Amino acid sequence: MATPLWRPSDRAIELSNLSRFCRQLKDQLGVELSDYDALHQWSVENSESFWREVWTFTDIRYSRLFDAVLEDGKKFPGAKWFPGARLNFAENLLRNRSKAIAIVSRLENGQRREISYSSLYQQVGQLAAAMRSRGVVSGDRVAAFMPNVSETIIGMLAATSIGAIWSSCSPDFGINGVMDRFGQIEPKILIACDGYFYNGKTIDCLPRVQDICRNINSIEHVLIVPVTCQNTSIHDIAGATWYDDFLLKENTPELIFEQLPFDHPLYIVYSSGTTGVPKCIVHSAGGTLIQQLKEQQLHVDLKSSDTLFYFTTCGWMMWNWLVAGLGSEATLVLFDGSPFYPKATSLIDIAEEERISVFGTSAKYIAALEKAHVIPRESHNLEHLRAILSTGSPLSHESFRYVYRDIKSDLCLSSISGGTDILSCFVLGNPCLPVWEGEIQCAGLGMAVDIWNEKGGSVLEEKGEMVCTKPFPSAPIYFWNDADNKKYHSAYFDTFPNVWAHGDYGEITHHRGIIIHGRSDAVLNPGGVRIGTAEIYRQVEKLDAILDSICIGQQWDDDVRVVLFVILREGIKLDETLVQKIRRTIRDETTPRHVPAKIIAVADIPRTISGKIVELAVRNIVHNQAVKNTDALANPEALALYKNLAALQY
Repeated sequence: MATPLWRPSDRAIELSNLSRFCRQLKDQLGVELSDYDALHQWSVENSESFWREVWTFTDIRYSRLFDAVLEDGKKFPGAKWFPGARLNFAENLLRNRSKAIAIVSRLENGQRREISYSSLYQQVGQLAAAMRSRGVVSGDRVAAFMPNVSETIIGMLAATSIGAIWSSCSPDFGINGVMDRFGQIEPKILIACDGYFYNGKTIDCLPRVQDICRNINSIEHVLIVPVTCQNTSIHDIAGATWYDDFLLKENTPELIFEQLPFDHPLYIVYSSGTTGVPKCIVHSAGGTLIQQLKEQQLHVDLKSSDTLFYFTTCGWMMWNWLVAGLGSEATLVLFDGSPFYPKATSLIDIAEEERISVFGTSAKYIAALEKAHVIPRESHNLEHLRAILSTGSPLSHESFRYVYRDIKSDLCLSSISGGTDILSCFVLGNPCLPVWEGEIQCAGLGMAVDIWNEKGGSVLEEKGEMVCTKPFPSAPIYFWNDADNKKYHSAYFDTFPNVWAHGDYGEITHHRGIIIHGRSDAVLNPGGVRIGTAEIYRQVEKLDAILDSICIGQQWDDDVRVVLFVILREGIKLDETLVQKIRRTIRDETTPRHVPAKIIAVADIPRTISGKIVELAVRNIVHNQAVKNTDALANPEALALYKNLAALQY
């Protein structure tokens, strides 16, 4: 019988936040549960009791308690969480006012800064006071065109302390990508950087900032953060002020936290936008807060003694998730730059130097680390590291094994999956459960996650659509400029009435773990058999000759054939021997239907700015269909490599 890759010790389980939460349930409600499956089932069947206990456990700060936990709980969408409550998101993240370190900010060029919780509170107060003096009020939008630095977090906290709505893009977005996002929401204030560092280069952002301000008439004030300090002039940018000059430092009034409803809008985040103009997804302050605190404290076991890191940009929802760690009074480590510059171990160096205990990254990064033959257990002291979080795409079996073999054997490797749509997870890790190779450990507490077949029937150990059958607090409150909620409804509720269909193709294992096989809209269908692309990627990643790959289904002879594009390691050629090796590897570990009909070498693979491969865009190009929004891509020029390929004509 197979054994897990890792099991938590009895002592670790006993000391975990999750066990403490279970003791709270027993003391307060008399509820005694035998294991996690029982706890999860109870949390779904008794959602009001569960979320009330989460409110208490996470010590949410409020000025008025809720009248009820849930109203209209049968409506999905339409359920209303914690009506009557009044609170402020920023206040809950700034509960610590001590000298403890709140944020460590690292840049690719080696620059390091740290901010204490007391200093963070002071700086947020200075910026919030300045914003108020310039007329920012609750409901206004504050946008950021910023790298992942401390000023970005300060800006978010200042804006949300007032009740303004925060939205951010990373500075690697092109002007059209920014306009597609910020142009829709009409911000009053823009916080932008002078530039940023990436892969050994210094990129000047001021020309794009000037274009943004020229094209968005709603922007009244522009705060320029001197990240690269190139001593450039900002006089040509209308309404621009250096960030430090904007702050109200003299006679700063006390920081005021506007007390607002639980469902007051907090963030506007964006869909990838590869099939059209991005959807502007609006999330509530209370829903985001209680869900992210639940995940970090119960599923990650985050405590004030922890140092939390996530490799992310401000254009990816994991940034929003990361900053919530302040609500658990942990220390956050920020990094901006290339993860492989100046060497493959750059982030591992930071993990050692900053004594990171929870290290978050993408599945692609872990796979790339292995391809670079990095063995941190031999080169680094990672004694403080107790958890690795991975998301962005399914984590392969090989990457699971690599982590435990070559990084550290005693840690909880948590593959997590959710998304921008919920700013949180449907399925994720658990410090009290074993880790099984290739599996996400569990469904999130309070999340009625299931796998359904095409007829809407629940299935176990079969592939199907991931759904959530009951309301949850972090569902979006609405889409911006979607008055009749048609876009909102079609995005999640068209597949099954009153049931959230997330668009992931997966299965529940006999361990009650979850495997994600890919996005539903990218599922291959040769001969009428549904195949998740992740099933093929897992096999291809085993081959050292291949650095990366992307797989699509091509319409061919009244059917669909599987086409695999590969990026080869330098000096390797895609000869017949390698082609047969790829096909044999896939056939041996899957089925003959998974074997690509065509394998083609390419120089690049198109990705979104957050690093996700875009199978639909490649499929459209191959079928001579338009890709509606190439500005959502980090490397749109890569699409040209797939157009009119001679190898696809036979």
